[in-house]
Amino acid sequence: MNTLDRLIATFDLGLRTVFATPHASRPYPAAATPDAGMGEADKSRAAALMRVNHVGEICAQALYAGQAFTTRNEKVRAELERAAREETDHLAWCEQRITELGGRKSLLNPLWFGGAFSMGVVAGLMGDKWNLGFLAETERQVEAHLDGHLQKLPEADARSRAVVEQMKTDEARHAQTAIDHGAAPLPAPVKLAMRVAADVMRQTASRV
Repeated sequence: MNTLDRLIATFDLGLRTVFATPHASRPYPAAATPDAGMGEADKSRAAALMRVNHVGEICAQALYAGQAFTTRNEKVRAELERAAREETDHLAWCEQRITELGGRKSLLNPLWFGGAFSMGVVAGLMGDKWNLGFLAETERQVEAHLDGHLQKLPEADARSRAVVEQMKTDEARHAQTAIDHGAAPLPAPVKLAMRVAADVMRQTASRV
């Protein structure tokens, strides 16, 4: 695929990610989990947490697209695209759970996509080992973030927990795959900057 074709495909991905309803290729993790009755306060809190997770999946789509766009290694590109397909499942599951909870998606999703895509482009330009290192560190931080959400979700919200648990499993596997393909450990200041940026996103997305 030439550069123009990749640009068109990326623009199409952005439109579908932000504005279309995603479709998962795997079953919904909460399908067999009863929907326990929750009060409005708990439902609102759970919806806000799942909205943050949905934004994280918007960012994942954009990030991997940016990294795949600039890498020159076809094996790395194929791995990024494979991970992105699984992240599409996460996107669909989060959106479904938000709908079940009567919540809404972030109003800033186009901004999240654009910012994450730019970060992915920069990571890809740095070379394969740093590109994969950025992927591995992103997934590690997302795994930790999801673990925190498992602690914050209302105790009765087993359906959201089922979704988050499966997402956490997938993110850990993506990180290990990146390491197996030669990911380089990122410098501490870069890791810190990533955590700060993620914290800003989480705080904003939980409200807007």
